[in-house]
This record gives sequence, structure tokens and C-alpha cells, in this order.
Amino acid sequence: MPQKDPIIVPDRPGALANYPHARRVGDLLFVSGISCRQPDNSHVGVQTDDDGTIHRDIAVQTRAVIDNISAILEAAGATLDDLVDLTVFLVDMDHYDGFNAVYNEFFDAATGPARTTVAVAELPHPNLAIEIKAIAEIGA
Repeated sequence: MPQKDPIIVPDRPGALANYPHARRVGDLLFVSGISCRQPDNSHVGVQTDDDGTIHRDIAVQTRAVIDNISAILEAAGATLDDLVDLTVFLVDMDHYDGFNAVYNEFFDAATGPARTTVAVAELPHPNLAIEIKAIAEIGA
């Protein structure tokens, strides 16, 4: 039976419940859903007007999510190049093009991970426009 090692990265925002940033099983690393939340629990790429209207910058949030995933992968001995699959959750499909523009800065079709993008009604915090769950192969 393979060992299931948790990966918890102290300098990244902690989980809001009892789960690790990632879990390694054999040569696979399963990364939990990651957002743009920062270690101080703030969210980048969000502005709230005086009337409470929330504006989310998908480019800034996407970059922050990928940076957070990269740090988790690094803690596990991997890089973005080791990703094999991503599941992307967007709260607004109008953000799809903006998300893709940033995504394409990091990945290409020949070497990047497989990917699924879905629209969701909401994420765990109203400031969030995006969350990404990832699987990487490491140590193979």
C-alpha cells in the first residue's frame, strides 16, 4: 500500500479546514484547490467599492494561484513542468479569455498539463474569481 505523505507549506496560506496543501501518493502529487489567498489571508486581484461591489481581476488572481501552486510543487520537489492535469474553477466564464491569457504565459499545448475548466456558482470566499486543483508526477 503506497504511503500518503502530506505536503504543508508554512509560508503559504493555510487551509481553512483540516487538509494539506497537497498529498503525495507514490509518484503522484495531488494539490488541493488553490486560490489567490495570501499568507496574511488577504486576496490579491480584488477591489471593493464603497457600496460593497466586488471587482475581481482575473489576470492578477490567476497569476497568484499559479504562483501558490508553484510554491507547493517546489516544497514537494517538483515544478510546474511536472503538472499532468489541472481542474480550473471560474465563477464567471466571462473571465475565460483573461484566465487563458495568463495561463498561456506558463504553459503550452505540447508540454503543459491536460486541463478542464468549469464554471461554478461560487467559491469559498466572495473575493475569489478562480481556484485550481492540480495533479503532478514527481520522482519518476
